[in-house]
Amino acid sequence: MKQILDYLAALEQNNDREWFHAHKEEYRAAARQFEELVGVLLLRLRELDGSIPPAKPGELCFKLMRDTRFSHDKSPYNPAFRAHIGPKGKLPIPVGYFLFLRPGDRSFLGGGLFADCFKDATDMVRQRIAAQGGEWQRLLSDPAFASRFTPQGSRLKRVPQGYESDHPQAEYLKYKSWYLEVPMTDRQLLGEGFLDEAIETFAAMRPFNGFLNDALTGFVMPQRPGK
Repeated sequence: MKQILDYLAALEQNNDREWFHAHKEEYRAAARQFEELVGVLLLRLRELDGSIPPAKPGELCFKLMRDTRFSHDKSPYNPAFRAHIGPKGKLPIPVGYFLFLRPGDRSFLGGGLFADCFKDATDMVRQRIAAQGGEWQRLLSDPAFASRFTPQGSRLKRVPQGYESDHPQAEYLKYKSWYLEVPMTDRQLLGEGFLDEAIETFAAMRPFNGFLNDALTGFVMPQRPGK
């Protein structure tokens, strides 16, 4: 973990292609360590969540390269290692478990639907929350869940058209995405108990993910143009 955090800290201070290519061996070593970590998490997650299939750890990891075409920030790399372990690998739907490592106490463990760009997915989750509001509330109110998590997500200012403004779950119907984040300090990451803590946290997210994935049954990922 120290090798991973040290490399990412150096990349953040030297976020340009010349430095990146001059330190390619350091990148490869840190990336290998991250893939090993993802591989261990994958094995342990599969023991508690039967929806997670076997996968190559590298296939669950995201690239460091940023798309800068529409961004004011033109730095070419995202100085963080990221992975999503879900029923369909790193695809955001069905939802799974997200690992985000960035030094400076900016890491987190995540779960749920982070993407708000898939309108069909948002509609499907809203419909289930509206129809199964009692189940949703019981899930969120469970002491084991409520003591750990507060659902987050981008949201509308008003309840969307087609739903009652006084619905018991009106606030959650405003959401366009529904996700959980548990911040992790560098000290926690470097501690001996990090893996156990991560698995315990992910296990507690499982009912939340399950509700969302039940809602998302039948969702089809949009095809990219030309596919």
